[in-house]
This record gives sequence, C-alpha cells and structure tokens, in this order.
Amino acid sequence: MNTDIELPLPPQKDQLVEMEAYARFMQHLRRVPHNRMEIKILSAIQFTADMMDYTDAQIAKMMVDCGLRVGRSGLPMDYLEFADAALMRSGWDVGGPSHSLSALKAYWDESGEDKFAAFRREYSLLSETSAMGCV
Repeated sequence: MNTDIELPLPPQKDQLVEMEAYARFMQHLRRVPHNRMEIKILSAIQFTADMMDYTDAQIAKMMVDCGLRVGRSGLPMDYLEFADAALMRSGWDVGGPSHSLSALKAYWDESGEDKFAAFRREYSLLSETSAMGCV
C-alpha cells in the first residue's frame, strides 16, 4: 500500500474561514506526538473542528478541497459516509462528487485502498430483546 500522503496547500486569500481552519490544522499537525501520519491528520482534523465549532466532516472537506490526500484511516467516519454517498452518484447528479472528492477517490484507487469500502456498511437492526419490550 502506498503511504505517500499529500498535505493540503493554503486556500485562496479571500477564503477566511478555510484559511483559519488550514492554519489551525497545520499547527496542530506538528504537535501531535504519534508515528503514524494518518493518526496525526485525524487528530488535527478533530482538534480543528473542536476549536472552530465545526463538525469533523466539515473540516475534513475543507482540507480535502485544499488538496489533502490521505487514506481512509486518516479521515473521520462522518466525512467517509458523505464521500461514499457522493461517489455513488454520477458527476451530473445533484450531490455528486466534487472535483476534489474525485481526486481523493483517484488517490485511494492508486494507493490500494479497498474499492468496495463504500458498500461495507453496517445497518443497525432491531434486536429481539428490544422488540419484545414494546409488546
């Protein structure tokens, strides 16, 4: 599996929120004491989201739009659910993948990520014990 991770580049100067998120993300990325870069990226996304009062998925989307390319293990689950749902639509559909998301998918395919990860979801089922209590 390819481990060449591409870090994001600074956004346009007129994108103030994205620039603040980028600055916080990069500052925290340097401070995370871990050997695996995927864990450092995930931690930096979560820290930035907490500091800016955004969701993890929103910060991950901002960083992917700025050029972050990392394996699925380096991104929050909420963002992966969004990405998988968008990638299942065509580019012409409403809610289809953006250019940056398509580039991330190409990175995943090139690096050897599981091509069927989007289909491996767990759906919660009503268990018998909770169904018995409703009767």
